[in-house]
Amino acid sequence: MTNVDKALQTQLANIETRTGKKLAELFARLTASGLQKHGEMVTLLKTELGMGHGDANTVVHKWRESVTAAAAGPAAPATDVLDAIYSGSKAALRPLHEAVMAQIGKLGEFEIAPKKAYVSLRRKKQFAMVGPASRGRIEVGLNMRGVEATERLVAMPEGGMCQYKVFLANASEVDKQLLAWVRTAFDSAG
Repeated sequence: MTNVDKALQTQLANIETRTGKKLAELFARLTASGLQKHGEMVTLLKTELGMGHGDANTVVHKWRESVTAAAAGPAAPATDVLDAIYSGSKAALRPLHEAVMAQIGKLGEFEIAPKKAYVSLRRKKQFAMVGPASRGRIEVGLNMRGVEATERLVAMPEGGMCQYKVFLANASEVDKQLLAWVRTAFDSAG
């Protein structure tokens, strides 16, 4: 089981604890709602159960996966989100992703919210995102304030998903400097 799988299982267990409902009950509520749009289902869970956006989004994604798997029948393989993100020409970047996540995982508890092209890392709010970039690199997006941009720590335009990005081409770049920036973002999101 990958770090992402472990974190997702932890997140799902925490959702059950916080809501007092089993995942199957949450899925049944989504099915009974008759809603089709992802955003509407997320809003339903947030409104009715007081769930945070990341938790509600994860439940809706897992519900959709279960509906798709049920429609495909028992022979449908389980799909690892990282397999989808790191497929084709991006497959060679997966070990670098795993190296980054292994180091970030040492910081403490956080939620991993898989997206279509990256994974979002959240505490009370998103502190980082990790995913493939162009030119055979991984990008680590960071949300933190008051840190001076450098050639390596690239400031992003205001209003985007992250205030900074760091591009990594190999595991040696998962160094003390990167981890210090990630720690700053992690601490500011708690």
